[in-house]
Amino acid sequence: MSAEQRKKIIVLMINMFIAVGSFGIIIPILPAYLESINQGGTAAGLMIAIFAGAQLIFSPIAGKWADQYGRRKMIIWGLVGLTLSMFIFYWVNSIWWLYASRVIGGIGSALLIPAIFAYVADITTLDQRAKGNSLVSAAMSLGIVVGPGVGGFLADFGLKVPFLISAIVSLVAVLFSMVLLEESETKEASAARAAMKDEESMAKKLVRSVRMPYFIPLVITLVMSFGLMAYESVLGLFLDNQFGATPQQIAVMVTATGIVSVVVQLFLVDRIVRMFGEIIVLNVFLAVTAFGFLLSLFTANYGLFFIISLIIFLAISILRPVLNTLISKMAGDEQGFAMGMNNAYMSIGNVLGPTLAGVLYDVQITYPFVLGLVLLLITLAITIGWQKRTLKENRLLKSE
Repeated sequence: MSAEQRKKIIVLMINMFIAVGSFGIIIPILPAYLESINQGGTAAGLMIAIFAGAQLIFSPIAGKWADQYGRRKMIIWGLVGLTLSMFIFYWVNSIWWLYASRVIGGIGSALLIPAIFAYVADITTLDQRAKGNSLVSAAMSLGIVVGPGVGGFLADFGLKVPFLISAIVSLVAVLFSMVLLEESETKEASAARAAMKDEESMAKKLVRSVRMPYFIPLVITLVMSFGLMAYESVLGLFLDNQFGATPQQIAVMVTATGIVSVVVQLFLVDRIVRMFGEIIVLNVFLAVTAFGFLLSLFTANYGLFFIISLIIFLAISILRPVLNTLISKMAGDEQGFAMGMNNAYMSIGNVLGPTLAGVLYDVQITYPFVLGLVLLLITLAITIGWQKRTLKENRLLKSE
């Protein structure tokens, strides 16, 4: 990459890190805070579902807006939404206003994330895209690692202090982007996109996505998000119930898996994609993730479960940027639409995963892992079939 490309990627990485990390700050103290306003597990679950639901509804619209009005504007407005959401969290104690703040935060995330990945596509070549996406994904993983740790430290100064710091950090990101982030497209391209009309509803966008060449990668994104969120949502309960794990042991596991994700995305993804190609990497690590879910059903102690979790998160940390790259390469000129749909499918998984996992966990604590395993195996079979069909079509085209 050129020096100019690296500079732009760094700005995007900082934005992604701040956006994810600022929300992560509130995670350690959210249960205690909800308890302080006489709310419990239902409210905690709705916090996740409402945020993901708002993301789902607005992601296709936001992707189109990123094509029409430019990536820079959507990134800045996305950060504004996240900032406002955090300030509402700090200012109010009403559960309904807190739910409203999660709607605003979900919209902000929907504006931000597809615009960032579309921006990466604008400034990189096809050969550079895997590296660009993996760097941005690494910043996301780093925010997941750093945010909760900082939040736990800040909670010593007051239960609502993490909310205030999160809001201030997000506000700094808005100002930072306004000053340093340039538009990724030429004025002519932006003007051409601005002239486009968006008359499609979200339902029509979802239907249109089925006909796109990258539909199978979108389905894989949904399943991966579903499995990961289902896994994460019951992880603490499972560790406590099965192995009597302490909060410190649970925190260590979450941090370790985040560190693994950062290291893999920074130093490994680009190399293995260059060596083997996106499709082979996709198949291999879908199989690795499924194998991890299978092993988790038979673990007898915390240490072994820890190792299996590291394997699962390692595989997913490779799958996420590879899927983004594959979708981006197949999207052509509709980068904003493709990244918006990618975010929408991810949001569907983020809504359904925790909801269904919680219900299944109450029936039998291993059922969420069984469901994840079954879905991953089905997805792997679909992916292999899609790969064979694509190769056959390519051979026919070459023979003609």
